[in-house]
Amino acid sequence: MTNGSQSVAAPTRGTLQYFKWAFIVTIVGLALGVALGWQMTGTVAGTLGVFFICAVLAVLEISLSFDNAIVNANKLKDMTPAWQRRFLTWGILIAVFGMRIVFPLLIVVIAAKVGPWQAMVMAASQPEEYARIMRDAHLPIAAFGGTFLMMVGLSFFFDHEKDVHWVRWLEQRMQKYATIRGIEVAIVLSTVLVFSHFLDPVASEVFFKSAIWGLLTFLLVEVLGGLLDSSQEMLQAGAKGGLGAFLYLEVLDASFSFDGVIGAFALTQNLFIIAIGLGIGAMYVRSMTIMLVEKGTLTQYRYLEHGAFYAIISLSIIMFLQAFVHIPEVITGLGGATLIGISLWSSIRSNRVAEQVAE
Repeated sequence: MTNGSQSVAAPTRGTLQYFKWAFIVTIVGLALGVALGWQMTGTVAGTLGVFFICAVLAVLEISLSFDNAIVNANKLKDMTPAWQRRFLTWGILIAVFGMRIVFPLLIVVIAAKVGPWQAMVMAASQPEEYARIMRDAHLPIAAFGGTFLMMVGLSFFFDHEKDVHWVRWLEQRMQKYATIRGIEVAIVLSTVLVFSHFLDPVASEVFFKSAIWGLLTFLLVEVLGGLLDSSQEMLQAGAKGGLGAFLYLEVLDASFSFDGVIGAFALTQNLFIIAIGLGIGAMYVRSMTIMLVEKGTLTQYRYLEHGAFYAIISLSIIMFLQAFVHIPEVITGLGGATLIGISLWSSIRSNRVAEQVAE
């Protein structure tokens, strides 16, 4: 990390150095998985099974979060050094412990109408019932998270100041209509209405209300972020991306985490194994975020963030579709990774063409 007068944008490390803490957390996490597996089963086979599930969950989290790291880097590059460090320290703690442990417990507290301690006891002694409650809560979670992520994705493309286009024929049209106030909200609400129309009346009401809360959360975070950051600019000229941006990134991470947390129950019903596996993956996302900011990768590969935001929109649609049918997490992860991979390839090809023209 850097001192208070410097940004994390100074490239001073090799690639592997960025993942030092991720490697350390991986070793500690897998060791905890082995200890937990032995304590639970008392057999070598059972211990190896828990070890394997922790490793698979870590890979699942990484594959689902490529786009998360890119979007984080896109926001972080405009934040002040102090707020960059706060997000990369306190923010990651909130992401690992809040979303991977507290969030599933909170769902059970609300859905089962029990206290936090009872929810923790249920996670330890009644994992099947705990997992059932989590699965039953998937519809409102999918509607909330899908709506929030769709607003994030569309807001990137409906920007009249955007001057770099990857899928030119589409993005130029979106930029053209960006001056129409509320166009993203209209598109998202129309999409929500279409999906809710095909659900039964009870599920449709739950889906629609949750989607509205997702939309309101996005708008409130945007408004609150603008108010907080503008007040900070009055106190400190030139300050960018303060508390408002921090809150935005935390809600964004929560929305990205919904799918991984719910999907993890397909592999294990043990909350503590899920926390270990997804926590390891979250540390790699943090390392990727820092590397993208310091190395200026988003500037070097101009279409990379476009691919990430297309992946976000596709993820939001997948979350909506999961109101009707289960979509394996491997498809979700591979879909996002493919879009990002194509955008990276397009960026490299564009750079080569630019170099040839310059010569």
